[in-house]
Amino acid sequence: MRIIPAIDIIDGKCVRLTKGDYTQQKIYNENPLEVAKMFEDFGIKYLHLVDLDGAKATQIINYKTLETLTTKTKLHIDFGGGIKSLQDVENAFNKGAKQITVGSIAALQSTLMLEWLNRFGADKIILGADCKNRKIATNGWSESSDLDILSFIKEYEKEGATYSIVTDIDKDGMLAGPSFELYKQILSQSKINLIASGGITTMDDVVQLKEMGCEGAIIGKAIYEGTIKLKELSFLC
Repeated sequence: MRIIPAIDIIDGKCVRLTKGDYTQQKIYNENPLEVAKMFEDFGIKYLHLVDLDGAKATQIINYKTLETLTTKTKLHIDFGGGIKSLQDVENAFNKGAKQITVGSIAALQSTLMLEWLNRFGADKIILGADCKNRKIATNGWSESSDLDILSFIKEYEKEGATYSIVTDIDKDGMLAGPSFELYKQILSQSKINLIASGGITTMDDVVQLKEMGCEGAIIGKAIYEGTIKLKELSFLC
C-alpha cells in the first residue's frame, strides 16, 4: 500500500481543515516546500497536494506551489482542487503533477471527465469521490448531490477509471479513525484501486487499511499532530 502524506494549501500555506470547514483551518507551516522535503527525508515517495483555494474557485489558484514542489523535490505528486477545465488539467501536468484528482467535474460534468480519462489515460486521472452520508459532495465540499458513493465509483469504473480517492467528509480532520465499513463495501463490490482518505489517526489504522486491500492511504492531520510519526511510516515506504 502506498503511503501518501497530504499537503493542503490556502494562500500558499500548509493548512488542515476540520470536516472540510474553511472556517476551521489551522496553519501548520507557511512554507509547503519545507514540509515536502521533510517527507522526502523520511523516504516518502508520494504526495497528495490539494489547492483548497482552487477547490472553491473556478480554476487552479496555487499552481506556483505545485511547480515549486515538483521542481525542488522528487516526490510523485497527485494534485487536486480547482481543476475545472482542460486548461487546468494541462497546467497541472505542465507544472509537474504526475496525476490529478478530479472530483467536482466528475460529479457535475461526466462527459468532460470521460474526455480527460480517454485523452490522458486512467493512470493519470484519479476519480475524487468525496462524500457525506454516502452522497457525493462538490465545489470544496460546499455543495451536496444525490449521487451515491458506490454507484458513482462503479459507473466510472465501467468507463475505465482505475483509481479513486474516497474521503468521508465527516471523518476528515477529526482524528477518530477512517470509514472502514465504507471502504470494505467499496472493495467488495468494485475492483477500483481505492485510496483511503480522511480520519486516519494511528498506525493501527494504516495497517488495517493495508490488510483490507487499499491501494493507498492519504495521511494528513495525524502527521501534523504527531499521532502518527514519519519514522513509523518510513518502514512501510
